[in-house]
This record gives sequence, C-alpha cells and structure tokens, in this order.
Amino acid sequence: MPLYEGRANTENKIKVKKEWADCELGMFYHFDIPIYKPGWNWCTFKNFPDPKIFNPEKLNTDQWLESAKLLGAKYAVLVAKHCSGFLTWQSDLYPYGVKQATWRNGKGDIVRDFIKSCEKYEIRSGIYASVSANAYWEVDKGLVNQGKGGNNKKQKSYAQMCEQMLTELWSKYGKLFEIWFDGGALPKDEGGPDLIPLVEKYQSKALIFQGPAANIRWIGNERGVASYPNWATIKNMDDRSGDPNGEIWMPGECDVPIRNHEWFWKKGDEHKVYSLDELMNMYYNSVGRNSNLLLNANPNTDGLVPEIDMKRYNEFGNEIRKRFSKPLAKTNGKGNTITLKLLKETKIDHIVIMEDIKYGERIRKYKVEGHTQDGWKNLCSGISVGHKRIQKINPVTVQSVRLNILNSTAKPVIREFAAFYCKV
Repeated sequence: MPLYEGRANTENKIKVKKEWADCELGMFYHFDIPIYKPGWNWCTFKNFPDPKIFNPEKLNTDQWLESAKLLGAKYAVLVAKHCSGFLTWQSDLYPYGVKQATWRNGKGDIVRDFIKSCEKYEIRSGIYASVSANAYWEVDKGLVNQGKGGNNKKQKSYAQMCEQMLTELWSKYGKLFEIWFDGGALPKDEGGPDLIPLVEKYQSKALIFQGPAANIRWIGNERGVASYPNWATIKNMDDRSGDPNGEIWMPGECDVPIRNHEWFWKKGDEHKVYSLDELMNMYYNSVGRNSNLLLNANPNTDGLVPEIDMKRYNEFGNEIRKRFSKPLAKTNGKGNTITLKLLKETKIDHIVIMEDIKYGERIRKYKVEGHTQDGWKNLCSGISVGHKRIQKINPVTVQSVRLNILNSTAKPVIREFAAFYCKV
C-alpha cells in the first residue's frame, strides 16, 4: 500500500532524534471486542460480536500502566480502534462501540481513562487508530467493498468518517507523543482521508508510525528484532534496514506481542508468553541495534493485564536494569579514537556505544579493543551505531578499552562509550 513520505520538518527531526530515541522502550495495549467472541475473524465482515457483550467489569487502566512502569517503558500506545471497527471512546461516528456496550452502562471511555493513567504514571501517551481496515464499514486496505473499492460515494463517506474519527482522537485528549497507523493510510488521491492537515492542526509535534507525515518506520517484522546494520536514515519507505546515504531521518520501531504472535488475549495462551531469555534477546537486537522496542500487553476479558504477563514485564525490566544501569566505566568525546580507562584491571563482557544523534549518524565502521596483560586485543567491531549499539563479548580482563572509528562521514561525536560486566 502506498504510504505518505516522511516530513523533513526540522523541529520534528530534532524531536525524533532526541526524545523518542532516549525512550528506547514503549508499551503497546491491544484490547478489542473480538476477545469476547473467540474464533471470530473481522475479515469475514459478518456475524459481528454484539457490542452489548463488551463488559470488562474490572477494567483498570492504572493497572495497565503499572506494566509499563515495571518494564521501564517511557511511552505507551493504546489501540483505540482496531480492524473490527469497535470504538473504545465516547463517539457518535457510528453505532458500534463502548457507547452501545453493557460496560458502565454505555458511559465508559477507555481512551480517556488511558490518557489519565499515562499522566498519573508520567508516561508519554500514544494512540493507534487504523484507517486501513474497518470491518464495520467493510473496509480493507483502505478500500470499501471489502477491499475491492468501486463505490466512489461510499469511499468518500468512509474517508470523511476517518477524518472525523481522528479529529476526535487527536483533539479531545491532549497532546500525544506517538500516533500509530497500522498498514499506513491510503493516499487522498486514491480515495483515502485527508489527514496531513489534521496532523498539522492538532498533533504537529507527535511522532508518527507509518501513515501521513510519518517519521518512524516499521522494521519489517513483528518479532522485536531489527536487522544489522540498522540506520535511522532512509531513501524511501521500503528501506526496512535504513540506508546510510538516505536523506530522510526515520528510525525504526520494533513492535512485538508478549505472547508469541498473539496481539489480543486468548484463553489458554499463557504458554505463549516469551521467556526472559527470549525478551532479552529482543532487547539486544532492537534497542541494541539503534531501534526502539514496543512490547505489547494483552488485557483479558476482565479488563486487566494477566498476572503471568505482569510478572514477566517485571522480570524483563529488572534484568535490563541489572545489566545496564551501572557501567564499570564510561566516557564521551569527539574524534576517531576514544579511550576508556578503568579504575583497575577488571573483567568486562559488554560494550555500549552511543552517538550524539543530534549531529546525525556519522560512524560507518569501527572496532573496539581492550588493553590486556598481553597488549591490545580486538573485542568487537561493527558498522552502524546511531543512538545505541550494545555488543556482548567474550569475558576478558582489561585495564582500558579503546574505540577506534575506522570510517565516518564527519568527526564522530560519541555521547557515551561504556563497559559492563553483566555475568551472562
């Protein structure tokens, strides 16, 4: 599907480079009416779950955001409208949503509750609202008639509805940190909604995943893993690994469910919760490869994140903090050689490098050496660094560590060069 290209707006480029990259970890929340009708597939466009069955009696968005705190996430994205078309906020766009539900006598508003919980826990808030699919409207790939199109009048009505929907979500709940489009958005000249003016009017500083005026890109999979090398710049939206010669700054975001490829809660799927080792591997291959990791939560029919999942978020967050909160030593600097001296001869097993990305990604090739009793020894090497590069190395006892930049586009600016002993 054609996607809108990223904007070169300097203000937003700076925001993406700094604030978003520093977050590193985000939480995703998928919660929709199909969990109350097991086996229903929105792609059938029939036998819709009756909105009255939507009744998460214990729903508590504070409990949801506790999962983000346990993880150490700095931002959270709520799925406000998924492919079923069910509206999770008070809206009169069409009669299929919480307003028609049994839950809270039709007065509930999940979006409102979620935003308030984000504010309470001091976590930046984001909203996902798909315009490429809506079963209630019989829309797929942005086109009416179940993705076949061919009805200009209905297509125009759908586009107008999407504009009204996003006006509600973007204007009623305050400033958003991230806006998520799953599958992008059909361009206006092909019958899609005219969204860029709405972005500029209501959420001009928001970070946008795919869709209109995108400045964050999909990494190309839902496994929480970025390829390597992974660049923040691209030439076009098909650059899943980025392009070192690209002119558009659009870093990648790795989205992944906590339960192996299950975005929504299903009874009996507890065995699919990823292990701590699997999650740490994702961390190394997302955050450690110049990308953010957006980990999903699956609230159940009661409206709560399951306890087994909460426990794993806590374990994951604790393990990240255990390994990387206290470096043995760190430094920064400019130029082709940065030397890190340790207080004493010490064993290390991890190297972390961060460029100061307000100057862009300048490193093209590097190696790291450790000074041992037998002299300088090669520890690791690489190509792209960007916001952060984490490398696990064989444990070695060193007196100092040296970063050698072998190739760069300009003088390298190293925000942090650190050594760790994580004992893993």
